[in-house]
Order: sequence, then C-alpha cells, then structure tokens
Amino acid sequence: MNKAQKFRRTILALLLLIGGGVFVAISPQFQQAPAPETKIEQPTGDAASALETLEVKGRAPKTGYAREQFGDGWSEANGCDTRNIILARDLTEVVTNDKCQVTSGILDDPYTGEIIHFQRGSGTSDDVQIDHVVALSDAWQKGAQGLSPERREALANDSLELLAVDGKANQQKSDGDASTWLPPNKAFRCQYVSRQVAVKKKYSLWVTAAEKEAISRVLTGCPGQPLPAE
Repeated sequence: MNKAQKFRRTILALLLLIGGGVFVAISPQFQQAPAPETKIEQPTGDAASALETLEVKGRAPKTGYAREQFGDGWSEANGCDTRNIILARDLTEVVTNDKCQVTSGILDDPYTGEIIHFQRGSGTSDDVQIDHVVALSDAWQKGAQGLSPERREALANDSLELLAVDGKANQQKSDGDASTWLPPNKAFRCQYVSRQVAVKKKYSLWVTAAEKEAISRVLTGCPGQPLPAE
C-alpha cells in the first residue's frame, strides 16, 4: 500500500470516528421527551367538602317508587301549600289571592336565565313549575326508600330541595342527576350542584361515581362554593 492509499484510509477512519461521535452527541436531542404529568384540579369550598362525605354507590332498583311515597302532594303550613310558598319566595312582583295562591309574578328563571311572566290559570300555571332539585325517583334509588314516610315527606317539601323554574326545563330534566342533566344556564350550575349536595347530605342520600365526577367537575369552576342552608 503506497502513502497515498494509507493517507486516504487514515482520513476515512477519522471521518467515521468523528461521525459516530457527532451522532452520539446529537441523537439524545431526538429522543421523545417524557409526557408532563396531568394536574387534576380539585374543587374547594364547603360544597366540595360536603361532596366528599357522601357515600358513593350504584343506583338501587326503582322498584316500589311512587310519588305517594313522599307524601300526598304538597303539604300545608298556615293555610298555604308548599308550591305557593316557593312561588312567593322565588318570584318578584308577587300577587296573591285570599286563598294564599300566587296569581301572578315574575320569575328570573335559574335554569334557563330567561324572564317568565307567570300568570295563574289552566293554560299558564305550568309555565312555572316547582322542581325537586334532587328528583324524587333519584332520591328513592339512592337511599330515600330507607327513610321513614315522615322523613320522605319532609324531603319532598323542604325549601332546600325546591326551586321555582321554567316548566319546559323541568320536564327536560325529568329524574336525571348531575351526570345526565345540568341547567342550560351555565352561570347557575355551581349553585345547582351545591344544592343537590346539601340535600343529599341532609337526608343521608348517596351519589353514583358518575354523578360525583360530574358535580366535582362543575365545582372546580367555582372555588370556595358555599353549601346552601335553605
């Protein structure tokens, strides 16, 4: 081998050595970076704390449920039934008759955010309905069937459990819980789920895993959300 051939082989070996070093130095830059840990935001406030105290279980069978399990309609106090008591509480510019019935008023509907001019009558009374925030059949499947009849009647007439709302929205909700239905008015959702938590805590009702997750997700958007008392 002449000098020229040896020189070329030496240069080739150096290039291969340098090339390998460059690859080793650079290749780590192309390695996939580890995925950042997902931070799960936890809700805070009395409503969130109360949610953590509720038992988490599956739905019990609906067997045996009937509205009558929660009393025979609205109860009365001082000559006024629960429906009209809640209407008088939630509406403004309320007009009543001598039978303690709300005949007209204005509702700033919490479920839709719309203004409803309520007028008592055969074709208009249902425009505003009284919603059981925790639907009674939902309550039945999550512990209420174990309550005494008196306690169930108290639940169905509790002001904490009741809201005057748009009739159509109430029908759309039906017996859904927070995992299947939330008010279209997003500004009210924190108050809505916190009221559900308050009712379930007061009457020792449980939540499903999906329901708890849905409530928790809403509460993350309103840190410090209080638990309503009534």
